[in-house]
Amino acid sequence: MKTDIYEKMEILSNSAKYDVSCSSSGVETNYKKGELGATHTSGICHSFTSDGRCVSLLKVLLTNICIYDCAYCINRVSNDIPRAVFTPRELADITINFYKRNYIEGLFLSSGIVKTEDHTMTLILKALKILRNEYKFNGYIHVKLIPGGSMELVEQIVKLANRVSSNIELPSDKSLKLLAPNKTKEKVLQPLKFARDLSLEKNQKPIGMSTQLIVGATPESDKDILKLSSALYDKALLKRVYYSAYIPVNDDRNLPSVVTKPPLVREHRLYQADWLLRFYDFTWEEIVNDEFPNLDEDLDPKAFWAINNLKHFPMEINTASKEELLRIPGIGARGVFKILKARRFKRLTFNDLKKLKISIKKAKYFITCDKEFQKQVPFYKENIRTALIKPEPKKIIQPSLFDVSAVTGEL
Repeated sequence: MKTDIYEKMEILSNSAKYDVSCSSSGVETNYKKGELGATHTSGICHSFTSDGRCVSLLKVLLTNICIYDCAYCINRVSNDIPRAVFTPRELADITINFYKRNYIEGLFLSSGIVKTEDHTMTLILKALKILRNEYKFNGYIHVKLIPGGSMELVEQIVKLANRVSSNIELPSDKSLKLLAPNKTKEKVLQPLKFARDLSLEKNQKPIGMSTQLIVGATPESDKDILKLSSALYDKALLKRVYYSAYIPVNDDRNLPSVVTKPPLVREHRLYQADWLLRFYDFTWEEIVNDEFPNLDEDLDPKAFWAINNLKHFPMEINTASKEELLRIPGIGARGVFKILKARRFKRLTFNDLKKLKISIKKAKYFITCDKEFQKQVPFYKENIRTALIKPEPKKIIQPSLFDVSAVTGEL
């Protein structure tokens, strides 16, 4: 067991890096005297507030000691790795010191389970009380709740945190039983349901809640994953589901080989599909189904839906409703707003869309503008698919004879 505070920090920030509920971890560069700028591997990550601001957070575990033996987790009890634990006071002091040095704006706190679930939650609560009550810290705090902890402790933590989460990790009960026998879906979701119901009882704004699903460790399809995510959103249980491409850290017969590459493209497609669920009024059945249970790696989910539903296209840009416009590949919410505003004054053409700075790279295959339609690609599924996947040829710009900077690279 490590006792030096710097060793603890290194161990516990490194152990927290596999949780993607907090967007990105820090990197390290070597500081050199006389040069500007340095980065730090102390577990600083970035998240985003509801108004779009990026905030820096200290991302760390209270402890990487754990009584659970989840097959996919680097911190499982059967792994022989360096272990450490912060006292609540140490954790609070580090957070405040980092904040005063302007390294961070808040804290993302997770933990392994030491002794019992309630013992761990009690330590987390003590750290939060020191921060909020003693140091009067009013910054952002995100806490990962411990499945199986008492609801009394959950209630107290919810009062002190800005956001809480509880990781489901695996999309099905079968996979949980196989790889995480100490967990059940109900056990993971119970504290989130309690926190939601608590805010409803008191007519308060619901606290932001999230979860993480590991992608690629088990055989579930994207259909299974998105169906679960959609159900969690429909129940107003979560603000966000995070998808984490499985990184092999343990050699286990029930897991992919340790040389397996993380399915990063699949993770990216799931985030895109999740965006359609939350902001574009798509249902999970429209994005994935029995015929196509997995997302297309070559096309984004909206484009894949469109080429499989050409009966809705081509769509006339001047008469389509807001809901219809949002379904056009390549046109986002901001583009739709521009179109609706501009067409009150005139009928829009392709040239007008360019003037509005709306990209038609994908959209041109699915729209008409004042009854005009692109003629380069025939309106058939395979032709459009090929055009969407095929990269456009790069334009070669010849430097001017008098453009010295283009030849020499000087500014």
